[in-house]
Amino acid sequence: MTRAMTIGPLLLGAALSLSAVDAAGQDRAGKLAAIDSLLTTPIRAGKLAGGSVAVIKGKDTLVLKGYGFADLELEVPTPPNASYEIGSVTKQFTAVALMQLVEAGKVDLDADITTYLPDYNTQGNRIPVRRLLDHTSGIKGATEIPEFRSISQSDVPRDSLVRIFAAKPFDFLPGEQATYNNSAYMLAGLTVEKVSGMSYADYVQKRLFEPAGMTRSYYCSEKTIRKNHAHGYDTDATGLINKGFVNHKWPWAAGSLCSTVGDLALWNQVLHRSERLLKRDTYRQLIAPGTLNDGTRIRYAKGFALVDIAGRRAISHGGDINGFASFSAYLPDDDLTIVVLLNSQSPTRPDAVAAAIAGIVLGPAPDRSRPFSGDRSDLVGSYTGPGRGRPMTVRVVDTAGAFRFRRTPSDSGQVLTFLGDDTFTAGPAMIRFERKDGKTFRLRIDTGYGHNILVRQ
Repeated sequence: MTRAMTIGPLLLGAALSLSAVDAAGQDRAGKLAAIDSLLTTPIRAGKLAGGSVAVIKGKDTLVLKGYGFADLELEVPTPPNASYEIGSVTKQFTAVALMQLVEAGKVDLDADITTYLPDYNTQGNRIPVRRLLDHTSGIKGATEIPEFRSISQSDVPRDSLVRIFAAKPFDFLPGEQATYNNSAYMLAGLTVEKVSGMSYADYVQKRLFEPAGMTRSYYCSEKTIRKNHAHGYDTDATGLINKGFVNHKWPWAAGSLCSTVGDLALWNQVLHRSERLLKRDTYRQLIAPGTLNDGTRIRYAKGFALVDIAGRRAISHGGDINGFASFSAYLPDDDLTIVVLLNSQSPTRPDAVAAAIAGIVLGPAPDRSRPFSGDRSDLVGSYTGPGRGRPMTVRVVDTAGAFRFRRTPSDSGQVLTFLGDDTFTAGPAMIRFERKDGKTFRLRIDTGYGHNILVRQ
């Protein structure tokens, strides 16, 4: 779900430096061409309809443009201020809204959610509000239940869906693990409404979009005509197709906002570099890593993943919804904002594009790998535990002297890179093996969007 583009004071001014002609400018031109190719290549191959990118370093606007087509059938080029559905990037807006109410003394993060939602069936569990925001509640995910597909295309009351997922067994006890959870963000949205006395859409408009200067952002609608709104496309065996229907009564506070790369770039700068939305103490709570019951710190805060991008510290979130894919990131040590919005569900992934952009702008990622010299056979085997909506089983294999991480029997597997202390990476995921009596008995998978503990079989 994306928003329309608005360039605020922090984004203007430096854009003119793109025309500088000197040695540095030539290097800059090469970087910009490399960034452009990340989208133009799949667009020319017919694998991506279009997209928009914003890259802001400090006060320097490196890229702010649209690529490809906002409408394939009419061959309408993507305008620089095209708006998109931004999917789960919505979650950071929900989290900030709730933290504003915390700051105002109206919500206690450590209070049970029934303090604000007294009718919710917790099944005897105590669920602190904060566990809605870091995916550690254990509540069954709404998008993982069979009933959600029909509900998401209908106009049933929200209470109906809440009653359905509330009656499902918990995936785990609150705080034991972390699994990406749209139910929790729907409950967070309900909490915002109950405490503020405003609808979620009105709260976000009045308390977030307007103070941030995001004039082209809005709550999505499957009916309302919006100027410069890109059409979305899914992919099947034949290639790109028109996107599937979504009633934007759902996914609501978990993923129903629309925006532009300009507005989201502005959002990143206002949120992370000013006190316009949150005081600094509240902001630090917002981006603090969640903690499990055993004291383990996970790589998800409140509406933000804390996963390195191109080897650099980042505060980010991605989003997927029918026809659209999005990624918004702020790299605080480099004061770098990257926003990638695509109007296609396709093999081109916005997080991968953002990581490539970060590498182009900042240089190659530092190499933190180390050689593994332990007992290789001690890590090999199958591991099983709770996953997103269903049990998860993974297998660690040793092929040609390299560990691989397989999620399915037919999966060729991701190569595990050793970092030391029984910890590996598999792409953005962190894999840590744990030992008992000197032998590996389980592993932890932290993807940034979840932290699952699997037991060796």
